[in-house]
Amino acid sequence: MSAATPAPRTFLIGAARERPCTLVVCRGCCCGDPRKHPGTDHVWQLERLRSGAAEHGFSVRTTDCLGPCDQANVIVVQPSAAGRRAGGRPTWVGFAMDDDCTEEVLEWAAAGGPGLAEPPVTLELQFVDPPRDARVRSRR
Repeated sequence: MSAATPAPRTFLIGAARERPCTLVVCRGCCCGDPRKHPGTDHVWQLERLRSGAAEHGFSVRTTDCLGPCDQANVIVVQPSAAGRRAGGRPTWVGFAMDDDCTEEVLEWAAAGGPGLAEPPVTLELQFVDPPRDARVRSRR
């Protein structure tokens, strides 16, 4: 390998070595908006995800618009460090509006998430493609 080409990273250091599964919950212009989706208790959903995370040792964070607004609510299930080493990649879940979906996302994250546990079959029906710009950013 030449001096200009860095060696591939084969190990993680510091906190990245133990990073847990993370749920990124969209709360932008459409997701989490009770005016656009009045039949969903968006506050309860976020509280339920956070309480499940505290109970099972993964993390939850919110973000502004993730992009696929026509598929709201959107949750990205990011693999833990161990899940990523096992081949897991971020998985986008769309139409995450009802209690059953919320519970399935929680179960999957508690079991280890992408790379470590298989998602519930019914949750797989809600997997969506990330917007093109998110795919480009993830390859950088």
